[in-house]
Amino acid sequence: MSSCLFCRIASAEIPAKVIYQDAAVLAFEDVNPQAPLHCLIIPRRHIASLNDLTPEDTGLVGTMQYRAAMLAKERGYGERGYRTIFNCQADAGQTVFHIHLHLLAGRSLGWPPG
Repeated sequence: MSSCLFCRIASAEIPAKVIYQDAAVLAFEDVNPQAPLHCLIIPRRHIASLNDLTPEDTGLVGTMQYRAAMLAKERGYGERGYRTIFNCQADAGQTVFHIHLHLLAGRSLGWPPG
């Protein structure tokens, strides 16, 4: 989708601080970090929200979660702890309508969030 910010990042049309990429997903640093480690893991394929997932996407969502865990471990947060978050729709805080998984670590994260 040509107007989607994250599609444009995935196609390298817009620069980002990429920390991981493969054929299915891309991970990059959040431009407004809320923790010492705050990155976004996105699918390369445009999916507007979690509501648009299909049964065929379960592997993709698993890949996104797996990559978040590996990034947290690689940066030394596996034992201390980290949080992963999907926001779905505006009331939940989704501002870019291309699914993305937030990975946050490096500080104490309160509960409930928000």
